[in-house]
Amino acid sequence: MTGRATFRTGDVDEARREIAARFYANFMDVIEARGRPFAARFETVGLGSVVVGDMRCGADVRMRFAELGAYHVNVPLSGRLELRQGTAAVTATAERGVVLDPAGQVVVDRWAGDCRVLAVKVDPAALRRRLEELLGRAPRGPLVLGRDLDVARGHGRDWARLVRRVAREAADPQGLAQHPLVARPLEDALLTGLLLTTGHRYRDELTRPARPLRPAPVKRVMDAVRERPEHPFTVTELAALARVSPRRLQESFRAHVGMTPMEYVRDVRLARTRAELCAAEPGAGVTVSEVAWRWGFTHLGRFAARYRERFGETPSQTLNGRPAPGC
Repeated sequence: MTGRATFRTGDVDEARREIAARFYANFMDVIEARGRPFAARFETVGLGSVVVGDMRCGADVRMRFAELGAYHVNVPLSGRLELRQGTAAVTATAERGVVLDPAGQVVVDRWAGDCRVLAVKVDPAALRRRLEELLGRAPRGPLVLGRDLDVARGHGRDWARLVRRVAREAADPQGLAQHPLVARPLEDALLTGLLLTTGHRYRDELTRPARPLRPAPVKRVMDAVRERPEHPFTVTELAALARVSPRRLQESFRAHVGMTPMEYVRDVRLARTRAELCAAEPGAGVTVSEVAWRWGFTHLGRFAARYRERFGETPSQTLNGRPAPGC
Protein backbone atom coordinates (compact mmCIF):
# COMPACT_ATOMS: atom_id res chain seq x y z
CA MET A 1 0.00 0.00 0.00
CA THR A 2 1.13 3.52 -0.77
CA GLY A 3 -0.38 6.95 -0.27
CA ARG A 4 -2.54 8.42 2.46
CA ALA A 5 -6.17 8.24 3.51
CA THR A 6 -8.36 10.23 5.90
CA PHE A 7 -11.57 8.56 7.05
CA ARG A 8 -14.46 9.57 9.31
CA THR A 9 -17.67 7.67 9.97
CA GLY A 10 -20.36 7.00 12.55
CA ASP A 11 -21.26 3.68 10.91
CA VAL A 12 -19.67 0.51 12.31
CA ASP A 13 -19.88 -1.39 9.01
CA GLU A 14 -18.15 1.42 7.14
CA ALA A 15 -15.38 1.46 9.75
CA ARG A 16 -14.99 -2.30 9.50
CA ARG A 17 -14.64 -2.10 5.70
CA GLU A 18 -12.07 0.67 5.95
CA ILE A 19 -9.94 -1.35 8.38
CA ALA A 20 -10.22 -4.34 6.05
CA ALA A 21 -9.06 -2.22 3.10
CA ARG A 22 -6.09 -0.71 4.95
CA PHE A 23 -5.16 -3.53 7.32
CA TYR A 24 -7.06 -6.84 7.71
CA ALA A 25 -10.51 -8.40 7.30
CA ASN A 26 -12.38 -8.18 10.60
CA PHE A 27 -15.60 -8.34 12.59
CA MET A 28 -16.47 -5.33 14.73
CA ASP A 29 -19.29 -4.49 17.11
CA VAL A 30 -19.89 -1.83 19.77
CA ILE A 31 -19.73 -3.18 23.33
CA GLU A 32 -21.38 -0.25 25.05
CA ALA A 33 -21.60 3.40 24.19
CA ARG A 34 -21.32 4.73 27.78
CA GLY A 35 -22.90 7.92 26.52
CA ARG A 36 -20.30 8.20 23.73
CA PRO A 37 -21.45 7.73 20.13
CA PHE A 38 -19.45 5.56 17.77
CA ALA A 39 -17.33 8.03 15.80
CA ALA A 40 -14.38 6.43 13.99
CA ARG A 41 -11.47 8.61 12.89
CA PHE A 42 -8.70 6.93 10.92
CA GLU A 43 -5.63 8.54 9.37
CA THR A 44 -3.47 6.08 7.46
CA VAL A 45 -0.33 6.39 5.38
CA GLY A 46 1.38 3.66 3.38
CA LEU A 47 5.14 3.53 2.91
CA GLY A 48 5.67 0.51 0.69
CA SER A 49 5.83 -2.50 3.00
CA VAL A 50 4.65 -0.52 6.07
CA VAL A 51 1.21 0.91 6.83
CA VAL A 52 0.84 3.35 9.73
CA GLY A 53 -2.52 4.37 11.15
CA ASP A 54 -3.63 6.89 13.78
CA MET A 55 -6.96 5.40 14.82
CA ARG A 56 -9.83 5.84 17.30
CA CYS A 57 -13.46 4.71 17.49
CA GLY A 58 -15.09 6.95 20.12
CA ALA A 59 -17.10 4.10 21.70
CA ASP A 60 -15.84 0.81 23.18
CA VAL A 61 -15.68 -1.87 20.49
CA ARG A 62 -14.85 -5.56 20.18
CA MET A 63 -13.07 -7.00 17.14
CA ARG A 64 -12.01 -10.35 15.71
CA PHE A 65 -9.40 -11.08 13.05
CA ALA A 66 -8.24 -14.23 11.31
CA GLU A 67 -4.49 -14.71 10.90
CA LEU A 68 -3.02 -11.32 10.06
CA GLY A 69 -0.37 -12.44 7.61
CA ALA A 70 1.78 -9.50 8.75
CA TYR A 71 3.61 -8.33 11.84
CA HIS A 72 1.46 -5.76 13.62
CA VAL A 73 2.32 -3.28 16.37
CA ASN A 74 -0.22 -1.39 18.49
CA VAL A 75 0.96 1.63 20.49
CA PRO A 76 -1.84 3.49 22.32
CA LEU A 77 -1.41 7.24 22.64
CA SER A 78 -4.19 7.22 25.24
CA GLY A 79 -6.53 4.69 26.85
CA ARG A 80 -6.23 0.90 26.79
CA LEU A 81 -6.41 -1.86 24.21
CA GLU A 82 -7.18 -5.36 25.55
CA LEU A 83 -6.48 -8.18 23.12
CA ARG A 84 -5.48 -11.80 22.67
CA GLN A 85 -3.49 -13.76 20.12
CA GLY A 86 -3.78 -17.47 20.67
CA THR A 87 -3.73 -18.04 24.43
CA ALA A 88 -1.73 -14.90 25.23
CA ALA A 89 -3.81 -12.01 26.64
CA VAL A 90 -2.17 -8.58 26.76
CA THR A 91 -3.16 -5.00 27.47
CA ALA A 92 -1.54 -2.25 25.44
CA THR A 93 -1.15 1.15 27.09
CA ALA A 94 0.72 4.39 26.46
CA GLU A 95 3.74 2.81 28.21
CA ARG A 96 3.50 -0.68 26.79
CA GLY A 97 2.86 -1.50 23.16
CA VAL A 98 2.15 -4.96 21.81
CA VAL A 99 3.64 -6.82 18.82
CA LEU A 100 1.48 -9.41 17.04
CA ASP A 101 2.75 -12.30 14.95
CA PRO A 102 1.63 -12.95 11.36
CA ALA A 103 0.24 -16.34 12.44
CA GLY A 104 -2.54 -16.87 15.00
CA GLN A 105 -6.04 -15.45 15.31
CA VAL A 106 -6.45 -12.11 17.10
CA VAL A 107 -9.33 -11.01 19.33
CA VAL A 108 -9.61 -7.43 20.57
CA ASP A 109 -11.73 -7.84 23.69
CA ARG A 110 -12.01 -4.11 24.22
CA TRP A 111 -10.78 -1.17 22.22
CA ALA A 112 -11.72 1.55 24.67
CA GLY A 113 -13.58 4.55 23.33
CA ASP A 114 -10.91 6.89 24.70
CA CYS A 115 -8.10 4.79 23.19
CA ARG A 116 -6.27 6.46 20.33
CA VAL A 117 -3.84 3.94 18.91
CA LEU A 118 -0.93 4.00 16.51
CA ALA A 119 -1.30 0.85 14.41
CA VAL A 120 1.64 -0.39 12.32
CA LYS A 121 1.37 -3.19 9.75
CA VAL A 122 4.69 -4.65 8.52
CA ASP A 123 5.14 -7.02 5.60
CA PRO A 124 7.05 -10.12 6.85
CA ALA A 125 9.08 -10.58 3.67
CA ALA A 126 10.22 -6.94 3.73
CA LEU A 127 11.24 -7.16 7.39
CA ARG A 128 13.21 -10.31 6.69
CA ARG A 129 14.93 -8.71 3.71
CA ARG A 130 15.85 -5.73 5.87
CA LEU A 131 17.29 -8.07 8.49
CA GLU A 132 19.30 -9.80 5.75
CA GLU A 133 20.69 -6.46 4.61
CA LEU A 134 21.69 -5.51 8.16
CA LEU A 135 23.27 -8.88 8.96
CA GLY A 136 24.99 -9.17 5.59
CA ARG A 137 23.68 -12.72 5.23
CA ALA A 138 20.39 -14.54 4.99
CA PRO A 139 18.95 -15.18 8.49
CA ARG A 140 18.37 -18.81 9.44
CA GLY A 141 15.05 -20.00 10.74
CA PRO A 142 11.89 -18.03 11.44
CA LEU A 143 11.90 -14.44 12.67
CA VAL A 144 9.83 -14.40 15.86
CA LEU A 145 9.43 -11.00 17.51
CA GLY A 146 8.88 -10.50 21.23
CA ARG A 147 5.32 -9.54 22.17
CA ASP A 148 6.02 -6.71 24.63
CA LEU A 149 7.28 -3.33 23.45
CA ASP A 150 8.41 -0.81 26.06
CA VAL A 151 7.53 2.57 24.55
CA ALA A 152 8.20 4.58 27.72
CA ARG A 153 12.00 4.57 27.39
CA GLY A 154 14.96 3.68 25.22
CA HIS A 155 14.71 2.45 21.66
CA GLY A 156 11.01 1.64 22.03
CA ARG A 157 10.18 5.23 22.94
CA ASP A 158 12.26 6.57 20.06
CA TRP A 159 10.67 4.19 17.55
CA ALA A 160 7.17 5.09 18.75
CA ARG A 161 8.00 8.79 18.32
CA LEU A 162 9.11 8.11 14.75
CA VAL A 163 5.86 6.24 14.07
CA ARG A 164 3.86 9.16 15.46
CA ARG A 165 5.71 11.64 13.25
CA VAL A 166 4.97 9.47 10.21
CA ALA A 167 1.31 9.22 11.25
CA ARG A 168 1.04 13.01 11.36
CA GLU A 169 1.88 13.05 7.68
CA ALA A 170 -1.38 11.21 6.97
CA ALA A 171 -3.31 14.36 7.81
CA ASP A 172 -1.28 16.48 5.38
CA PRO A 173 -1.82 15.77 1.66
CA GLN A 174 1.32 17.79 0.89
CA GLY A 175 3.39 16.04 3.57
CA LEU A 176 7.00 15.36 2.70
CA ALA A 177 6.62 11.67 3.59
CA GLN A 178 4.71 11.20 0.34
CA HIS A 179 7.76 12.15 -1.73
CA PRO A 180 9.51 9.04 -3.12
CA LEU A 181 12.93 10.33 -2.07
CA VAL A 182 11.70 10.52 1.54
CA ALA A 183 9.24 7.61 1.68
CA ARG A 184 11.82 4.87 1.06
CA PRO A 185 14.29 6.02 3.76
CA LEU A 186 11.36 6.35 6.19
CA GLU A 187 10.23 2.83 5.37
CA ASP A 188 13.75 1.51 5.99
CA ALA A 189 13.98 3.48 9.25
CA LEU A 190 10.72 1.96 10.52
CA LEU A 191 11.82 -1.57 9.61
CA THR A 192 15.29 -1.12 11.10
CA GLY A 193 13.90 0.51 14.23
CA LEU A 194 11.49 -2.35 14.80
CA LEU A 195 14.34 -4.87 14.49
CA LEU A 196 16.43 -2.90 16.99
CA THR A 197 13.52 -2.39 19.40
CA THR A 198 11.83 -5.78 19.70
CA GLY A 199 13.27 -8.96 21.15
CA HIS A 200 14.33 -11.68 18.68
CA ARG A 201 17.19 -14.11 18.14
CA TYR A 202 19.22 -11.67 16.01
CA ARG A 203 18.89 -8.57 18.15
CA ASP A 204 22.19 -8.98 20.02
CA GLU A 205 24.01 -9.39 16.73
CA LEU A 206 22.45 -6.18 15.42
CA THR A 207 23.19 -4.13 18.53
CA ARG A 208 26.71 -5.28 19.34
CA PRO A 209 29.54 -2.92 18.36
CA ALA A 210 29.96 -2.70 14.62
CA ARG A 211 32.34 -5.19 13.10
CA PRO A 212 35.03 -4.06 10.68
CA LEU A 213 33.56 -3.34 7.27
CA ARG A 214 33.69 -6.25 4.87
CA PRO A 215 36.30 -5.89 2.14
CA ALA A 216 35.08 -4.27 -1.07
CA PRO A 217 35.33 -7.51 -3.11
CA VAL A 218 33.04 -9.32 -0.65
CA LYS A 219 30.57 -6.46 -0.58
CA ARG A 220 30.44 -6.28 -4.38
CA VAL A 221 29.57 -9.96 -4.58
CA MET A 222 26.96 -9.77 -1.79
CA ASP A 223 25.28 -6.79 -3.45
CA ALA A 224 25.21 -8.57 -6.82
CA VAL A 225 23.73 -11.74 -5.33
CA ARG A 226 21.03 -9.90 -3.38
CA GLU A 227 20.11 -7.97 -6.52
CA ARG A 228 19.82 -11.07 -8.74
CA PRO A 229 19.82 -14.24 -6.62
CA GLU A 230 18.10 -16.22 -9.39
CA HIS A 231 21.05 -15.69 -11.77
CA PRO A 232 23.13 -18.86 -12.41
CA PHE A 233 26.27 -17.56 -10.72
CA THR A 234 29.52 -19.50 -10.77
CA VAL A 235 32.55 -19.00 -8.55
CA THR A 236 34.49 -17.75 -11.57
CA GLU A 237 31.82 -15.17 -12.40
CA LEU A 238 31.62 -14.02 -8.78
CA ALA A 239 35.38 -13.68 -8.63
CA ALA A 240 35.29 -11.55 -11.78
CA LEU A 241 32.64 -9.32 -10.15
CA ALA A 242 34.82 -9.08 -7.05
CA ARG A 243 37.94 -8.42 -9.14
CA VAL A 244 39.97 -11.00 -7.24
CA SER A 245 40.95 -14.61 -7.83
CA PRO A 246 38.44 -17.38 -6.98
CA ARG A 247 40.74 -18.61 -4.19
CA ARG A 248 41.03 -15.13 -2.67
CA LEU A 249 37.25 -14.71 -2.85
CA GLN A 250 36.67 -18.05 -1.11
CA GLU A 251 39.07 -17.12 1.68
CA SER A 252 37.55 -13.65 2.13
CA PHE A 253 34.01 -15.01 2.30
CA ARG A 254 34.93 -17.61 4.89
CA ALA A 255 36.70 -14.98 7.00
CA HIS A 256 34.08 -12.21 6.77
CA VAL A 257 30.77 -13.97 6.06
CA GLY A 258 31.33 -17.39 7.62
CA MET A 259 30.50 -19.35 4.45
CA THR A 260 31.62 -19.79 0.86
CA PRO A 261 30.31 -17.53 -1.92
CA MET A 262 28.11 -20.28 -3.37
CA GLU A 263 26.72 -21.11 0.08
CA TYR A 264 25.80 -17.45 0.36
CA VAL A 265 24.04 -17.59 -3.03
CA ARG A 266 22.07 -20.62 -1.87
CA ASP A 267 21.15 -18.95 1.43
CA VAL A 268 19.77 -15.87 -0.30
CA ARG A 269 17.84 -18.02 -2.79
CA LEU A 270 16.31 -20.10 -0.01
CA ALA A 271 15.22 -16.95 1.84
CA ARG A 272 13.61 -15.47 -1.29
CA THR A 273 11.90 -18.77 -2.11
CA ARG A 274 10.43 -19.01 1.37
CA ALA A 275 9.22 -15.42 1.23
CA GLU A 276 7.36 -16.13 -2.02
CA LEU A 277 5.86 -19.37 -0.73
CA CYS A 278 4.70 -17.58 2.43
CA ALA A 279 3.10 -14.79 0.41
CA ALA A 280 1.30 -17.09 -2.06
CA GLU A 281 -2.49 -16.78 -1.97
CA PRO A 282 -4.38 -20.05 -1.35
CA GLY A 283 -5.85 -21.42 -4.55
CA ALA A 284 -3.74 -19.18 -6.77
CA GLY A 285 -2.16 -22.17 -8.53
CA VAL A 286 1.35 -21.50 -7.26
CA THR A 287 3.54 -24.62 -7.13
CA VAL A 288 6.72 -25.32 -5.22
CA SER A 289 8.57 -26.39 -8.35
CA GLU A 290 7.86 -23.17 -10.27
CA VAL A 291 8.89 -20.98 -7.32
CA ALA A 292 12.06 -23.01 -6.74
CA TRP A 293 12.96 -22.84 -10.43
CA ARG A 294 12.34 -19.09 -10.52
CA TRP A 295 14.90 -18.59 -7.75
CA GLY A 296 17.57 -20.71 -9.39
CA PHE A 297 17.03 -24.22 -7.93
CA THR A 298 17.19 -26.75 -10.75
CA HIS A 299 17.41 -29.95 -8.66
CA LEU A 300 14.16 -30.18 -6.68
CA GLY A 301 15.30 -33.07 -4.48
CA ARG A 302 18.36 -31.22 -3.21
CA PHE A 303 16.35 -28.02 -2.91
CA ALA A 304 13.69 -29.70 -0.75
CA ALA A 305 16.32 -31.27 1.52
CA ARG A 306 18.15 -27.97 2.04
CA TYR A 307 14.88 -26.12 2.57
CA ARG A 308 13.79 -28.54 5.28
CA GLU A 309 17.20 -28.40 6.95
CA ARG A 310 17.09 -24.61 6.94
CA PHE A 311 13.46 -23.97 7.97
CA GLY A 312 12.38 -27.14 9.75
CA GLU A 313 9.54 -27.92 7.35
CA THR A 314 9.04 -28.89 3.71
CA PRO A 315 8.34 -26.31 1.00
CA SER A 316 4.87 -27.83 0.53
CA GLN A 317 4.09 -27.31 4.22
CA THR A 318 4.99 -23.65 3.85
CA LEU A 319 2.83 -23.28 0.74
CA ASN A 320 -0.21 -25.37 1.69
CA GLY A 321 -0.09 -25.98 5.41
CA ARG A 322 0.74 -23.95 8.47
CA PRO A 323 4.21 -22.49 8.09
CA ALA A 324 6.48 -21.90 11.04
CA PRO A 325 5.96 -18.60 12.95
CA GLY A 326 7.55 -15.57 11.34
CA CYS A 327 6.90 -16.72 7.79
